[in-house]
Amino acid sequence: AGFIPLRKPDKLPCETFKVSYELEYGSTEMHIHKDALKEHTNLLIIDDLLATGGTALAAIELVEKFSEKNIAGAGFIISLPNLRGELRLKEKGISTYALMEF
Repeated sequence: AGFIPLRKPDKLPCETFKVSYELEYGSTEMHIHKDALKEHTNLLIIDDLLATGGTALAAIELVEKFSEKNIAGAGFIISLPNLRGELRLKEKGISTYALMEF
């Protein structure tokens, strides 16, 4: 399995795709190298926290910039179900898993 970082602006050294997205407290961008997924087809999105789902949805939007990629699911350490991020991901057809909920 490979590890592909998705980062905030100006953190990756090569040419990137980017998306803008809203956070609970403002907005930001997420970037991925343009050649990052060329040898990968099935992908898992992993993050520490699922709150409103904004970061995970931005990651999905970045992956959609590549052709023939399959997002197998998304995993989180913590989920905050009252903020409905899991529901937003399920609406996009993404299965989610979390180690704990608060």
